[in-house]
Amino acid sequence: MYSRFYNPVKLKNCTRQLGYFWNIQKRNMCEDGKANTRVLFCGPHFPASHNYTKEYLHNYPLIQVDDLPFDSIPDLIGNYDICVVKSMRLSSDLIARATRMKLIMQYGVGLEGVDITAATNHGIKVARIPGKVTGNAASCAEMAIYIMLGLLRKQNEMQCSVRLKKLGDPVGDTLFGKTVFILGYGNIGIELAKRLRPFGVKILATKRNWASNDPKATLENGTHDDSVDEKGSHEDIYEFAKKSDIVVCCLIMNSQTVGTVNENFISSMRKGGLLVNIARGGLLDYKAVYEGLESGHLGGVGMDVAWTEPFDPNDPILKFPNVLLTPHVAGVTESSYRSMAKVVGDVALQLHSGKPLTGIEYAN
Repeated sequence: MYSRFYNPVKLKNCTRQLGYFWNIQKRNMCEDGKANTRVLFCGPHFPASHNYTKEYLHNYPLIQVDDLPFDSIPDLIGNYDICVVKSMRLSSDLIARATRMKLIMQYGVGLEGVDITAATNHGIKVARIPGKVTGNAASCAEMAIYIMLGLLRKQNEMQCSVRLKKLGDPVGDTLFGKTVFILGYGNIGIELAKRLRPFGVKILATKRNWASNDPKATLENGTHDDSVDEKGSHEDIYEFAKKSDIVVCCLIMNSQTVGTVNENFISSMRKGGLLVNIARGGLLDYKAVYEGLESGHLGGVGMDVAWTEPFDPNDPILKFPNVLLTPHVAGVTESSYRSMAKVVGDVALQLHSGKPLTGIEYAN
């Protein structure tokens, strides 16, 4: 009779959940009886984020930092004051369970996975860490150049030549002399333009709102922006695509920008042009990109982000030799991740002591 109701998988999962709950409850109170401030990191991806934050807070026992698997979070999110979402989507239903949550934040800038309206309705603040403060933007800009060079020098084909013991093949191309279109001139775009200038390229950039039409407009840090040769608005993206050898997508993804790089955009690019995405996968239309590669209109595609993550290594788009994919590591550098760990740690300490939160940018 017992065997009819015994399910070892369910029992194992239940035991694991109880284990997480018990470990959390044991650490809920400090020795003086004051409640710990608890920080939740969602899921196993980007492990350096929670590891570096734990290291930073090692000498502060009042702050508890946990990283939990995705399937445990719905049952346990109510035990936390701060949630660092990483790649998890926080729906309105999940946010409703976060009964003691004060702050939802990203270990970086992307908040497209958070239902900000639901968080606001529940009195929870939502914030990002500005990339210009932590070096995240600079790290992403360097990665964009790495991908551009990899496409130009035909990285995948070079590896084939190494395996086949072939010398002097393939014939690559230089970045020098190219026209690069930065689609979305935010913090990453600014850092990218500065680093591209020594390569001898022409730089085009679009932004929905420029502070001034003057190409010598003053930036927030007091310097002058002379890195861009031609500025445009969002209405100019097709015209700029026609002029460019390389398009680098640096847009923030939201309801206005999702699918910006679609069939019309790609068809407006020069034949053989290169497309690099350093922002979010959903900014590119998968079908349009695939067809652009299959027809040969696109000369190559390089992405640090994908439509679904982790991306399927057997996806048909990866069969093309002129496609480079990296595992969402553009901002994952020692410098930027240590800086962001400090921001998260300081925010936790400030929240615990009742001080204003610094180093973050609110979205609501």
